[in-house]
Amino acid sequence: MKALVLAGGAGTRLRPITHTSAKQLVPVANKPVLFYGLEAIAAAGITDVGIVVGDTVAEIMEAVGDGSKFGLDVTYIPQRKPLGLAHAVRISRDYLGDDDFAMYLGDNFVVGGIDQPIRAFRAHRPDAHLLLTRVSDPRSFGVAELDEHGRVRHLEEKPTHPRSDLALVGVYLFSPAIHEAVRAIEPSWRGELEITHAVQWLIDEGKDVRSTLISGYWKDTGNVTDMLEVNRLVLETVEPRCDGDVDQDSELIGRVRVDEGAVIRNSRVIGPVVVGSGTVITDSYVGPFTSIAEGCLVEDSELEFSIVLRNASISGVRRIEASLIGRHVQVTPAPPVPHAHRLVLGDHSKAQISS
Repeated sequence: MKALVLAGGAGTRLRPITHTSAKQLVPVANKPVLFYGLEAIAAAGITDVGIVVGDTVAEIMEAVGDGSKFGLDVTYIPQRKPLGLAHAVRISRDYLGDDDFAMYLGDNFVVGGIDQPIRAFRAHRPDAHLLLTRVSDPRSFGVAELDEHGRVRHLEEKPTHPRSDLALVGVYLFSPAIHEAVRAIEPSWRGELEITHAVQWLIDEGKDVRSTLISGYWKDTGNVTDMLEVNRLVLETVEPRCDGDVDQDSELIGRVRVDEGAVIRNSRVIGPVVVGSGTVITDSYVGPFTSIAEGCLVEDSELEFSIVLRNASISGVRRIEASLIGRHVQVTPAPPVPHAHRLVLGDHSKAQISS
């Protein structure tokens, strides 16, 4: 069995971060989101992985390499333009051959891994096996409707009136039957080849399409709110460790990981927090659910529930929270401006002005 990892999207919902960086490489707890998916694939016993890449191919290749650090053998598959998930399957036909495969969206995060669904797929070997989860607002997702036996009977992409609350998670398991399906469908109104249309084609042809309802946590990390939420979740698992230099005037409380080369002076850090190598924190407060990457500077500032990317500096800022701060960013106080009131008051007026 092979894996097909999609890492070619433009990441428009994470702009401006993704103007200069691949969305799949934005870090969660100081590790790129894409790496969690590759580790889950390796843990499931899959070693051959094709990564579909677009404009950010150089950055993805530099980060992942040949895959050996994950125990994987990685092949890169160029996609000139992101034209839908089914299009990614179509252009990967030569690589996939006649093997079964798992398709994993590179910006998705699944707690608990994908071992169990893959075992179920290998045991029963349906034509397709989907991972589903219940969501409060299905209109933003591909939505599945199941029959009385739990098999998938209908799929719809971002429906206005959803038939269920079962959303497709960004992991799909396929037999080679999917290749005929992706060749048979036409682009949607969005101009994309939708994987939901391809799976619906399998259903209409009488193929066996099954599903697993995952009870664990899943997120599409396509926007800042979801990135911060996944960061919070991963930080909950951090084990306290201090390999850096922390002076006696500083206080580390709870699950705080300070990497080698980091320096903390006269500061208070309340976990869960991770502090990357080479980062310097002085005269500051860092609150829970914050990850600070390598080479950053935080001085005379307060920071909480945020992600700070490498080589950013935050200086003299009273309070930052629920923020995603990009690489090489500089955050400083605004210069003081004169305060003035311009008044036209009639005779015998009374005016109260706050100082």
